[in-house]
Amino acid sequence: MNFKAFSSSFITKFSFLKRAFGNKPFRLLDIGAGNHSATKAKSVFPNCEYHGVDMEKDYNNSEEDFKLMAAFYEMDLTKLNFSSIPEDYFDAIQIAHVIEHLYNGDEVIKGLLPKLKSGGYIYLEYPGEKSTRLPSMQGSLNFKDDPTHVRVYSVKALTALLETNGCKVIKGGLRRNAWFIMAMPFRIIKTWVSGKKLQGNIFWDLLGFAEFVWAKKN
Repeated sequence: MNFKAFSSSFITKFSFLKRAFGNKPFRLLDIGAGNHSATKAKSVFPNCEYHGVDMEKDYNNSEEDFKLMAAFYEMDLTKLNFSSIPEDYFDAIQIAHVIEHLYNGDEVIKGLLPKLKSGGYIYLEYPGEKSTRLPSMQGSLNFKDDPTHVRVYSVKALTALLETNGCKVIKGGLRRNAWFIMAMPFRIIKTWVSGKKLQGNIFWDLLGFAEFVWAKKN
């Protein structure tokens, strides 16, 4: 595994998948598949069957990214039309930093759960209520720093939603990734040396910007 794959394996959403599947093959539905997400996922899980969903096909993706995908579904999630995605097919669904951009994210989650097999896992990550009280910073440290953020969700509300729709929540709370907290001074120094502005996401894990929910379908 190269350094990029090594560092990617510490991303919180991947760490949960790693514990669930290890190096075994599994089918992954990734909601929000821009920014070379397929390449990042396949670097950690080379045996996974990767399916991506996004509103725009070319949102920071290359031909190499698409070659790694079993399928890509271009759609507006808010319309709640998921018929092109196979039912009862996936071992895992991950929805990281998507629902805060959706006024009906709860309905989107509900609509996607039939795509998950019995015994499959779902991972949700989003800016929590605490993010509304953090200082403003470039790259989003306060919820309102990103004008496309439209709704604040909570662990309590999402837990109730998932449990009402046939899932058992295994873990949820503030995202506190120890690897990223330890790496924070080095990321700050690297940013300064490169002459760039500090980005708010460097401080997410230390200050508790994001929440997560990890659940299993009954």
